Amino acid sequence: MVTASGLTFIAAATDDLIRAIDTRTGRTLWQAPLPAGGQANPMTYEIEGRQFLVIMAGGHHFMETPIGDHVVAFALPDKVSGGGNTSRTQ
Repeated sequence: MVTASGLTFIAAATDDLIRAIDTRTGRTLWQAPLPAGGQANPMTYEIEGRQFLVIMAGGHHFMETPIGDHVVAFALPDKVSGGGNTSRTQ
């Protein structure tokens, strides 16, 4: 998934990580472990001004990543304060 601000969110690797990459430079800005392979498209949604990143971590037999049935959501930093860590719910 590529955002208007120039971030690419991707988890289609065999290391079970989801990443935010600066699309222009290719630099990894953030990453987090997933409980199973993340061979799925990330999605975002917003509730009351707070943006969330969601991915289905189900694994993939061909990619030899752990199999699971997880939906993982990350709360992006608050736009107003600009601070805080990205939190994860499962």
